[in-house]
Amino acid sequence: MSISIKDMLANAKTIAVVGLSDKPERASYQVAKYMQNAGYRIIPVNPMLKEVLGETAVASLRDITEPIDIVDIFRRAEDVPPIVDEAITMGAKAIWMQLGIINAQAAARANEAGLDVVMDKCIKVEHALLQD
Repeated sequence: MSISIKDMLANAKTIAVVGLSDKPERASYQVAKYMQNAGYRIIPVNPMLKEVLGETAVASLRDITEPIDIVDIFRRAEDVPPIVDEAITMGAKAIWMQLGIINAQAAARANEAGLDVVMDKCIKVEHALLQD
């Protein structure tokens, strides 16, 4: 990673959350709501949903027409490579694989394309730690 987590979060405005659930008890919902409350624009990426947290959901990253700073991934590690490919194509600045999600090949591909990568960390936890 060429940028610190602190700098990544300080410079980001828009986060696409891949696999965001509309169920309040799910980690993806809680994390996205926290980041939204912290001032970030959240774009839900889930083909099964129309709206989450007051934002219109999109089926895939390909459907997003505005710049994305961070692609936050709540999907199984084996599902990450095509998400990274879409993130590269759309010009996202960073890939964030949530806690427990590790895909070294996808991370390397993202790095080679110039994206910053965070793996196996929770964006909510990291953001909260920086607030102290």
